[in-house]
Amino acid sequence: MMRAICSARPIHFLAALFLLPVALTAQAAAPGILNSAQAGKLLPASVYFDGQSATTQLRNSAGVRFADGQLALAVLVDSSGYSGAVAQKYQGYLLTGVPLDFAGHRLGAGAYGMGVVQGQLHIMDLGDHELFAAPATRDASMHRPVPLQILAGATPGTYRLYFGRECVQFRRAE
Repeated sequence: MMRAICSARPIHFLAALFLLPVALTAQAAAPGILNSAQAGKLLPASVYFDGQSATTQLRNSAGVRFADGQLALAVLVDSSGYSGAVAQKYQGYLLTGVPLDFAGHRLGAGAYGMGVVQGQLHIMDLGDHELFAAPATRDASMHRPVPLQILAGATPGTYRLYFGRECVQFRRAE
């Protein structure tokens, strides 16, 4: 009887050893908001916009992993090589694998330039053609704003994309 109990322990140990990576992978891919460390691992070091390459600021990145594993990622860019007019509104890059809705504006899966100017989030295609502008609100209750972050919205399935204290609510589009 003692022998049967002792021989079962290595089997339990081996089962746990093989299941541990599966559990860690499932935990890493859990739906929810991604912080800069998590999003930074998924984003490129540089991105294309309007005929040029811009370096990403991975420390200023965030994202959302949806229940089906699809992602929406945002990152600030160094737009110093662009003209003043482009650099003013091209502050960040948005990569999304699913359609998103910003204040009733549907944005298809893809890569986009973005930035907040005068209370409006401007979304542009990669050729610097504006697709839409969505109203941004100033969140005075934000105690310690960071350059870019994503927080949960007021209702389930909604998120707030922050540029400092300016934020725009978005959700996955139907």
